[in-house]
Amino acid sequence: MGKKLPIFYNAMLLTAVNLVLRLVSTSFQVYLSGRIGAAGIGLLQLVLSVGGLALTAGMAGIRTATMYLTAEELGKRRPENVRWVLSSCMRYCLLCSGAIAVLLCCFSQKIAAGWIGQSEVAGVVRLFAFFLPVNCLTGVMVGYFTAANRIGTLAAVEVAEQFCTLGSTIALLELLAHGDPVRACGIVVMCSGLGACFTLLCLLYLRAKETAPVGARILVGKRLFSTAVPLALADDLKSGISTVENLMVPKRLALCNKIANPLAAFGVVCGMVFPVLMFPMAILYGLAELLIPELARCAAAGSQKRIHYLAKRSLRLAMLYGSLFCGLLFLLSNDLCIKLYNNYDAGVYLRWFALLAPMLYCDAITDAMIKGLGQQTASVRYNILTSTMDVLFLFLLLPKYGMEGYYFSFLVTHVINFILSVRRLFKITGKLMNLQTPILVAIATAGSILLAGFVAAPVCKAAAYVLLLLSSLYLFRVISREDGAWLIGLVRKKGQS
Repeated sequence: MGKKLPIFYNAMLLTAVNLVLRLVSTSFQVYLSGRIGAAGIGLLQLVLSVGGLALTAGMAGIRTATMYLTAEELGKRRPENVRWVLSSCMRYCLLCSGAIAVLLCCFSQKIAAGWIGQSEVAGVVRLFAFFLPVNCLTGVMVGYFTAANRIGTLAAVEVAEQFCTLGSTIALLELLAHGDPVRACGIVVMCSGLGACFTLLCLLYLRAKETAPVGARILVGKRLFSTAVPLALADDLKSGISTVENLMVPKRLALCNKIANPLAAFGVVCGMVFPVLMFPMAILYGLAELLIPELARCAAAGSQKRIHYLAKRSLRLAMLYGSLFCGLLFLLSNDLCIKLYNNYDAGVYLRWFALLAPMLYCDAITDAMIKGLGQQTASVRYNILTSTMDVLFLFLLLPKYGMEGYYFSFLVTHVINFILSVRRLFKITGKLMNLQTPILVAIATAGSILLAGFVAAPVCKAAAYVLLLLSSLYLFRVISREDGAWLIGLVRKKGQS
């Protein structure tokens, strides 16, 4: 397997990769919005929502299950069992993804006409079904390489695949799309599927080259089902509700007198605002990705002290990082969206959602830690509750309040889900922080935004906010010299590794 690096350095590697990929993806979104407009982006979001639901159903929790089971075997020092884990996961994956692909093909016309509202995209739906098993098998291999600590290898393959995919997508859009949103959707899906084929072949080849020991055949089915099925239920429910929301939003917005173009309004929020809002999250995705197998290994080895340490550090880091970008996105919202999209409405919506960045970033880390600690069933319960509330709120509020109703629903359901998830995490790991800490961080963030808002130039405004926030956090003793010493210690350990 090669020399194992600490989680910090693997997280830094994945961070760099995620930053590159997110930057490329966001740049592509900006390019696409210029080619097909806000309404075209809205249609693409609807198609990708249906495709995302099919992918989640076909994956059936297998990516995280592969990661969890592999990490468990390695944590118990049984590498000879990994082969049987992988073979079981692949059979399970092929069965689930194949069934979903067949259903997608059979009902493509009804899905295109009834769900998306444009029968012309039926061919795009069938194209997605064709590549669905490949995408799901790729998830299995990504889960294995993450759990096996082959982060550098995985990063190299993913970067190569992303650049090839986006390069070919842009080239075909220029040659064939001619501003047609339906053709653009087909090209995006086809190139993404070909990229998944490339990734799968590379990872299978690299796995075949490994000289891993092989032990006697073991039965994995029971453990696989107990891990994957709760994950599948949670993921399917979350994705299903999300798809219902996305398909419902333009239709309910059409009943609101304040919204002139419902599909364009939907495209602005989902296709323009959310990519910018979640772009800084790329820094934390590497940590979230590694926390699942790391905590699974710790739980298998009975290292409760390390579990508490990792959970405390990770949650605190996500909170501080989210607060930093909360202010930056809020203060620079108009400038960013005018520069990127030449769209004033996107700037207004980004300012709304920027205030939720600390919670959203912490929620992503918390969700990863809960999965790593085997609490998938609790996640199912929380998603059932909040997703049902979300659909109800959207159905009732959108016709009267428009995008304000959308924001209210998003805020309330995400707050409830986050509180329940953090409560569950504290119950497993012990208390990770006092209520005083997030209150002080919120006060420091609000005060820094207010004061930095008086600065005119965007660059000076951002610099003023960062300085004010760091100074306030230091004065409130939320951050200290010990935090700096901790970071320096990590760097020094790297030099000795």
